[in-house]
Amino acid sequence: MKEIDARGLACPAPVLMTKDAVESGAGGPVRVIVDNGGSRENVTLFLESRGYRVSVEEKGGDFYVSGDGGPDAGEAPAEAERLDEDLKKILVMVTTDRMGHGDDELGLKLMQSFIKTLKEMGGELWRLVLVNNGVKLAVTGADALADLQSLADAGVTILVCGTCLTHFNLLDEKRIGETTNMLDIVTAMQLADKVVNI
Repeated sequence: MKEIDARGLACPAPVLMTKDAVESGAGGPVRVIVDNGGSRENVTLFLESRGYRVSVEEKGGDFYVSGDGGPDAGEAPAEAERLDEDLKKILVMVTTDRMGHGDDELGLKLMQSFIKTLKEMGGELWRLVLVNNGVKLAVTGADALADLQSLADAGVTILVCGTCLTHFNLLDEKRIGETTNMLDIVTAMQLADKVVNI
């Protein structure tokens, strides 16, 4: 079993180390040791995306993320096929919980309206990525939750930065979307036909 000690490292280092280990060997089991909840979730999601069966054990404040199975070395998962290949894949990156500068109350209302109106992009809205203060849109009590759920129900993948959730101590408060890491965000940006930053 390959063992990776990624304690003390911030995102995306634990995931990148895991990726290197998975892709450089002949497959087989892997165990990654991390020391925070964000890294635990990010490594777990990465291994699951590569076909591993994942278990997590906590010992003395550290998390031992173990993966069994998985694809042959170097095999990457195929991006899910879209039903309509003519549609563009638009990724919207939301970096704040309010829109514009000046009046914060107005900014919160504008962001709520923006999230509600995103559905007008139709099938071209492919990914919604929430980073920095944007993760606050996806947590308990956020006004945007119902609209985000509506987008998710329509097939939009919502990615929520795990490092950001951890920074704001909101990891356990996330209610919508997939906890993600910078590697997944950069990969999604590469696959997108267009990236819109808010």
